[in-house]
Amino acid sequence: MKRLDLIFSERELDAIVKVLESAGVPGYTVMKHATGRGPETIVSEDMEFSGLGANAHVIVFCDDEIINKIRVNVRSILSYYGGVAYVSEATEL
Repeated sequence: MKRLDLIFSERELDAIVKVLESAGVPGYTVMKHATGRGPETIVSEDMEFSGLGANAHVIVFCDDEIINKIRVNVRSILSYYGGVAYVSEATEL
């Protein structure tokens, strides 16, 4: 089982969800209003009213086959609009 963490601008949430659902993910968690600091910028809720400052964090648990289906399309969105994605091992309790 893999865990996929995606952090990106909330503006791209619909595009990311479309990629996840077309790949057949069994489910996902969306956390809006994610804030913090990246290597070049600080993301705060101060610009949220304009839709430019808020980030979303999406977590997906799925198998390698689905990660491979997601990889190219998610990478394309994140490289164009910004954001990060990490895959790690996940073990159910």
